[in-house]
Amino acid sequence: MNAHSNRPFLGFGIGLRAEHYQTILEQKPAQIDWLEIISENYMVDGGKPLYYLDSIRQHYPMVMHGVSMSLGSTDPLNYEYLKSLKKLIDRVQPEWFSDHLCWTGVDHKNLHDLLPLPYTEEAVKHLADRISEVQDFIGRQMLIENLSSYVTYNEDAMTEWEFLSAIAEKADCYLLLDVNNIYVSSFNHQFNPLEYLEGIPAQRVWQHHLAGHSNEGNLILDTHDADIIDPVWALYEETAKRLGPVSTMIERDGNIPELCILLQELEQARNIASPYYQ
Repeated sequence: MNAHSNRPFLGFGIGLRAEHYQTILEQKPAQIDWLEIISENYMVDGGKPLYYLDSIRQHYPMVMHGVSMSLGSTDPLNYEYLKSLKKLIDRVQPEWFSDHLCWTGVDHKNLHDLLPLPYTEEAVKHLADRISEVQDFIGRQMLIENLSSYVTYNEDAMTEWEFLSAIAEKADCYLLLDVNNIYVSSFNHQFNPLEYLEGIPAQRVWQHHLAGHSNEGNLILDTHDADIIDPVWALYEETAKRLGPVSTMIERDGNIPELCILLQELEQARNIASPYYQ
């Protein structure tokens, strides 16, 4: 049995965005193997988003991706949020759900940003305990995603990949490895992205994100509003070589093009990775 034999593989998908609801329903593109939804967009009591969600769900497997669980905050976990999340999970029956390895606010104020944490043993324990609490409440394991980052802390006692790996092992959760975020952070902090890949527990990586970004010259910002660049595609090929078959999707949140343009990028991901997935 190889290290990846128990990992589910959904194939190649995209993030479901309102701009593409109608096209997906009408055309049901076969190139899309699965869809990722932003959980918070559907944690509502009714309306068009849920109508389209239910209609599209009949045709595609789905996963759920959250942006406001604030796992790294020192505020208590928001159980009203978790109840709404659990209700949506019961409705969608996703293959899995995920959120970011970050904090998004303090003192019950949401800063609407994904903020990094110091890479310390104390932070590992804090995050692992909170992830375990979420998993116990929801009744299933979750995926945590690596951030793109723009600052480091003087207190850092380990690398980002050691931090991510330690939390995943301690909480017994899985990883959503964002390949673009690795590239962005490696540029901003001048580390070798291949060393990052070597340091990640391959069997815990269940999903990849691919996206575009904005290069400001001396800093790269993770903006999800542009085409994926060649160095990110090259890094994605390295992940396929090293980690084996991992469900992969394209994230696009700004300057959203017609669906056919995204499907071209999706085919590029499939063509790059598939030779290593045999």
